[in-house]
Amino acid sequence: MSEHKELVVINQKPQLPMVVEESGLHGYLEQIKKFPVLTEEEEKKLIDDFQNKGDLLAAQKLITSHLRLAAKIALTYRRYGLPMSDVISEANIGLMQAVKKFDREKKVRLATYAIWWIKAAINDYILRSWSLVKIGTVAAQKKLFYNLSRIKARLGIYENKELEPKVVKAIANELLVDEKDVKEMNRRIGGDSSLNVSIGDDEDGREKIDMVIDGRENIEGKLAARQEQAYKSKILAQCLKKLDEREQYIIKNRMLTEKPSTLDDIGARFNISRERVRQIEKKAFNKLSDEVKKSMAA
Repeated sequence: MSEHKELVVINQKPQLPMVVEESGLHGYLEQIKKFPVLTEEEEKKLIDDFQNKGDLLAAQKLITSHLRLAAKIALTYRRYGLPMSDVISEANIGLMQAVKKFDREKKVRLATYAIWWIKAAINDYILRSWSLVKIGTVAAQKKLFYNLSRIKARLGIYENKELEPKVVKAIANELLVDEKDVKEMNRRIGGDSSLNVSIGDDEDGREKIDMVIDGRENIEGKLAARQEQAYKSKILAQCLKKLDEREQYIIKNRMLTEKPSTLDDIGARFNISRERVRQIEKKAFNKLSDEVKKSMAA
């Protein structure tokens, strides 16, 4: 059975509760409180039944008993401006992945292991959501998103506040990104302060979420993620066609490539000044962003 099909089966019987719309968030949170908290022995038995016997109902119980953990983590991402129903759904996908791949040799509770998967799933969703309106800085955004909190912790910075200029400069130099991107990302992830408080079920309240993201696993391998990415790529390609030939060339060679062309190189190609290239690039990017937003809203 493929990974995607198994996840679908796990999610069928009984049906997991869903956040149908934002107005239903309170009802969802109340509903998931009804699922019992597992003792360590109960958890071990269910994991053994699922991994060694293929018992999908055991997996179902493991998932439902940790839905509160997934929701609690998801709610710390409120400030990103994304629908909480979608964020919680991504968190639940991460939780299901954690149940599938849990390694008992790690000698930790499932909640501690699941934290990594839940956060990775949410973070990938946020990055995918940004990708179409932040075309020129996706690589820098991703690098910062996965490493900024780790670097801040190493420097002894735990408060969510504006970074000192020397700290911004040091982080930018280490990650090879612009200082303005460091400042922007620090503001964006400022809403995650509650990730440093106790989480999990009552008996696991002593656990704290590690802000370092585990980038070793690729949540985007899911079929749903591939379909979404293909859809966004299609929209981007369609919107690019609405730019003139010169604008398309500049956007593709300045923003949609691993090795962007310099302003001087493009200026020489079209026999215009580097400042004129910069002006066209800014105008074309704004036009493209507007077209993408309109297409996504349609």
